[in-house]
Amino acid sequence: MSDHNLPYRPRRIHKVLVANRGEIALRVIRAARELGMRTVAVYSEADRDALATRMADEAVFIGPSHATRSYLNTEALLEAARSSGAQAVHPGYGFLSENAAFAQAVNDAGLIFVGPDAATIRTMGDKAAARACAQAAGVPTVPGSDGVLSSLDEALTHAAVIGYPLMIKAAAGGGGRGIRVVRDEAQLCEQMPQAQAEAQAAFGESGVYLERYLPRARHIEVQVLGDGSNAVHLYERECSLQRRRQKILEEAPSPALDAATRQKLCESAAQLARSVGYRGAGTLEYLYDDSRGAGEFYFIEMNTRIQVEHPITEAITGVDLVREMLRIADGEPLRWRQQDIAIRGAAIECRLNAEDPTRNFAPSPGRVEHVRWPGGPGVRVDSMLYPGCTVPPYYDSLLAKLIVWDESRAAALARMARALDEVELAGVHSTLALHRELLQEADVLAGRYHTNYLEAWMQKDREERQ
Repeated sequence: MSDHNLPYRPRRIHKVLVANRGEIALRVIRAARELGMRTVAVYSEADRDALATRMADEAVFIGPSHATRSYLNTEALLEAARSSGAQAVHPGYGFLSENAAFAQAVNDAGLIFVGPDAATIRTMGDKAAARACAQAAGVPTVPGSDGVLSSLDEALTHAAVIGYPLMIKAAAGGGGRGIRVVRDEAQLCEQMPQAQAEAQAAFGESGVYLERYLPRARHIEVQVLGDGSNAVHLYERECSLQRRRQKILEEAPSPALDAATRQKLCESAAQLARSVGYRGAGTLEYLYDDSRGAGEFYFIEMNTRIQVEHPITEAITGVDLVREMLRIADGEPLRWRQQDIAIRGAAIECRLNAEDPTRNFAPSPGRVEHVRWPGGPGVRVDSMLYPGCTVPPYYDSLLAKLIVWDESRAAALARMARALDEVELAGVHSTLALHRELLQEADVLAGRYHTNYLEAWMQKDREERQ
């Protein structure tokens, strides 16, 4: 019997604390349990009855409902790890997952942070520094300023070379925040101070830089896995259907790439991951611009954590990314060679959020009165919902991720349409109807969309209904 067929025996991590909530907490708990690791959930006042607290081996209360006093409270999380006897902390996504100071505090406490080290998070989490790393590794980047801008005069000098329109982007942070599009010099003069203030308020750092704005580009990201010495890619995801730069629907592989471009783009991501000694699961984000027929791609930033949309990569490659993160953190070298990883079929993910599209996506917390999820071959649902649970108003609005896989993109689209029709959810408003409409749009079905497509489509839809 080969080693791959033997039960996993943890080396250092026998108990892992999940420093998160919701569906990603459940995802980590399940992966850890499959590896023979015990799990510790943490919960705020609002999450006392959360599914993760029921499914984990142990659950520790960490504070009031507001995230600043619970899920963002480093000392409370470390105390929970110490008191429960956990050897490792998995941060999930969001909250402190890309916080270098938190990763360092975990290590300083004698615990294992499931992810890259603090120095890597700090470097690759700073968009300007990440651009410099990409350039040093020979990975193309969007034309823009080099490093953080020190003054408006410096920005104007760079803008004259880059050309308008361009984007002012916060050097820190993520999730689409801290970004402004300016179309001329007057707008740059007006909005740069505002962008700096916004970055300071959101991320505690006022640094910004400039990039050329590509209005019809596609947002494509590449999944990587590394053990600090070696790294591989697990191909790409198409993430262009966005509202206010927040992803709504993702698919893998991208319908826009031919085989040669896919190979070049994905190999560039693996090369960049290797060049920084990346450890764990990470995602390199690119803009792909084929408006001039050349099919150019540019690195824009890296997410040093597991992504919300990781299940579609798991579906097309057969690699359990969260389980691999835990193995690598436990001291095991990367088990995968690049030639062992191949694309099979196509996968789509729809994010169901507690938002009301008919009221400009107003948040919709409340009690879930009824929920029924779809089933059948190739259908997966990642969710923390159950009948009678409460969706609190304090956190991200994600309710569930509906993921489907099939042998071709056309078959996956048909399967997703069928799965969406099976969903029943009562008690809170959601984006379910939006997804059902999207899956009927000719451009979406044909894969003809870009990062500004969804908002233009919703605007047109509103105008037609008036």
